[in-house]
Amino acid sequence: MWRLRFERTSLTKRRTKLVEPTREIIFKTIRDIKLKLAVFAPEGHKATNRRPAIVFFFGGGWTGGTPQQFYPQCKYLASRGMLAISAEYRVKSRHGVSPFECVTDGKSAVRWMRANAGELGIDPDRIAASGGSAGGHVAACAGVVDGLDEPGEDADVSSKPNAMVLFNPALVMPWRDDSEMSDEQREWFRETFRDCDIRGISPYHHVTQGDPPTLVLHGKADETIPIRTTRMFVEAMKEAGNRCELSAYEDQGHGFFNFDRGQLFYDTMLAADEFLASLGYLEGPSTLDQFREKN
Repeated sequence: MWRLRFERTSLTKRRTKLVEPTREIIFKTIRDIKLKLAVFAPEGHKATNRRPAIVFFFGGGWTGGTPQQFYPQCKYLASRGMLAISAEYRVKSRHGVSPFECVTDGKSAVRWMRANAGELGIDPDRIAASGGSAGGHVAACAGVVDGLDEPGEDADVSSKPNAMVLFNPALVMPWRDDSEMSDEQREWFRETFRDCDIRGISPYHHVTQGDPPTLVLHGKADETIPIRTTRMFVEAMKEAGNRCELSAYEDQGHGFFNFDRGQLFYDTMLAADEFLASLGYLEGPSTLDQFREKN
């Protein structure tokens, strides 16, 4: 049976042991579900700081995945002076939710960080959202799609990030034309999106002037989410007057940016580092060579 193949979302056991968060914080409780933020703080970080921050959302087709996927990225950016977070959100296999609830949880994470900036020691006006594949979609929706906020949360606190770094994200929903799909693919879309109007969470269809500056990293050989859909989003962002950059990687498929992909992890993190530095979120040249030596 046809299956949508999203990137691997777990590290090897050996590598996982090398990368542990500074602490974990519960940011949202829904019935008996407690969603956590895995926080990576820079050395010597204090609550009185006003550091830039970034929150990552894992991939896994809105069905599975874990925050550990982005622990290495968090560890590196924390070493560069940012407060870096890898967030949980509900997924279908564990919580029986649709992608709409995934987006709602992503927005809750950004809002919680901004509302608790004083406790976290971050600048509420310098919060970036990031993620890969389905997680990149969650981050992008937080940045460009209005609404879908959790009822009861303080709407006066924005759930919109100030910048986005997206790794092979789903940006055009659906990303395949109906004529391109097999019967099994159509069934997957129906089952996953429950026959809802998925344009309601299609970032491409919600782009407006004033959306956050964005970097998208995508493999040219991605057969899961075609790079042409990212090009559509980038063009729409530019036409709306927003800053949006695409780093395209020759011969690379889905999930090429993960830590276990070796050099490509460093290549993509260098691009992310330079982008964040251009926004004033990082200072000085990258320290990826030192990071590689230690990890």
